[in-house]
Amino acid sequence: MDFQRIGLIAALAVISYLLVLQWQKDYGDQAQPVASTPVSSYSSAPDISAPDSSGGSANAANGDIPSTEAPEATAEVAVAGNAAQGGLIEVTTDTLDLLIDTYGGDIIQAALPGYLAQLGNDQPLILLEQNGNRTYTAQSGLTGANGPDAKGERPRYTASAKSFSLAEGQDSLNVDLVYQQDNNVTITKRFSFKRGEHLVRVEYLINNQGDQPWQGNLFGQIKRDRSADPSSQTSMGMQSYLGPAFSNTENNYEKYDFDDIDEKPYKNKSDAGWVAMLQHYFVSAWIPNPEQSHNYFARERNDNYLAGFVSPSINVPAGQQGSVGANFYVGPKIQDALEQAAPNLKLTVDYGWLWWIAQPLFWLLQMIQSVVVNWGLAIILVTVVVKALFFHLSAKAYRSMAKMRAVSPELQRLKELYGDDRQKMSQAMMQLYQKEKINPMGGCLPILIQMPVFIALYWVLLESVELRHAPFMLWIQDMSVMDPYFVLPILMGVTMFFQQMLNPTPPDPMQAKVMKMLPFVFTFFFLWFPAGLVLYWVVNNILSIAQQWVITRSIEAEVQAKKS
Repeated sequence: MDFQRIGLIAALAVISYLLVLQWQKDYGDQAQPVASTPVSSYSSAPDISAPDSSGGSANAANGDIPSTEAPEATAEVAVAGNAAQGGLIEVTTDTLDLLIDTYGGDIIQAALPGYLAQLGNDQPLILLEQNGNRTYTAQSGLTGANGPDAKGERPRYTASAKSFSLAEGQDSLNVDLVYQQDNNVTITKRFSFKRGEHLVRVEYLINNQGDQPWQGNLFGQIKRDRSADPSSQTSMGMQSYLGPAFSNTENNYEKYDFDDIDEKPYKNKSDAGWVAMLQHYFVSAWIPNPEQSHNYFARERNDNYLAGFVSPSINVPAGQQGSVGANFYVGPKIQDALEQAAPNLKLTVDYGWLWWIAQPLFWLLQMIQSVVVNWGLAIILVTVVVKALFFHLSAKAYRSMAKMRAVSPELQRLKELYGDDRQKMSQAMMQLYQKEKINPMGGCLPILIQMPVFIALYWVLLESVELRHAPFMLWIQDMSVMDPYFVLPILMGVTMFFQQMLNPTPPDPMQAKVMKMLPFVFTFFFLWFPAGLVLYWVVNNILSIAQQWVITRSIEAEVQAKKS
């Protein structure tokens, strides 16, 4: 039996299977991102209609505000047809540009001045927004017995100014929205910001100067439609996960996408945890008090998806004050910042099932980049390190291939001797392999060894926002997207061709034809891969060629010495 051929076919099958899986996952039809709307075009938050006498909503199918009952309970309040005319408060820090609607106190726009919407354009990326084409907002409020958000119309807050900004030298900023209830209760919704952070503290300060106790429940939710991800790459539809995710005591990280919600709403009660909305490179997440148990939910309402939490009841006696709040993260998937924001939140940087390889690769990549200050150079040096780790194992494989190349004339003689008698041919080949101490499977090892690292690095480059818009040199100004002129993929194909020239020619004509086609097949696949990934493969091929050339010349010298 031709073990070399079987091994080669098995290796190609594994490679093709993994590539096809990744291709189908990351390359597919996707709607083009909608254009961002200027600040002046934003409408205020939707109006809320009163609940009916049955305890449900007047328009339950459109309900936005979550129930304070068990997770399976339906919404208590519904969205009316017309939008309210609330005022907009602008908040500017070094990391965030927000619009807060005084009607309900929701964040209806979040721009990230540190991240451009497109390379070459000075417009910041808008993560949250609400306009005629796209809905993605962060809502929060107080529902329950005395909560102002549970009485049919959301509270209309007032603020001391229409704009707030974090001044130079100022480390923190508080923005207060005030609402006066009829029962002599003053509610202050406070947004707290810190310099250098994308984490916002949203806190309700309840000052009960009435003669009755006050009771309410905090809720926070992320509202999003199914519009395309504006931060996703559009070349061949490259995309990562888009949709809600949860963390709780049962699952550190659980994705529950829009299709899952359509099939069955998400309901869970858990201590600690968080709820997030994920897209490529960026995330928004509500992080409630980790010392309490919260009801988490995700449901569809009127073509929008709501993912959030409801906290336990807070009671404020008459004449007393109380507070309740949660944190809201809105920004890039930077692992250090996510880890500080909440346990397991950094898992939203999803490296897939090879995370145990991807995470050390990213750590190494980040450490090297901090020294060389260039992500392209960091990728090259990471390739050198990876190649060094597998040096001895690769050397054994290359020695086996070099020996196969050296005995190629003898294999050709056996083929002519036995003709079409495949059984005798296989027996003779095995005897030759044993005599020369050749492992016919050895030539497949280099590719098989590299594939897990290759796929893990693919996820690192796909998910790491640090490489977004990161330049290398000359024409490559973004390592996270394809080479615009296809130079690197062509170089990859050329280096793969030269590497094949160092390999032994397969005795089987069909096998030889397949091998000759591989550089063209791989070049086609790599045309749309991120430039950083292709750079890794090109450098890896060059290092492999150098190592294989030295070993091949050494084996050939040994063969010549034996003959002489």
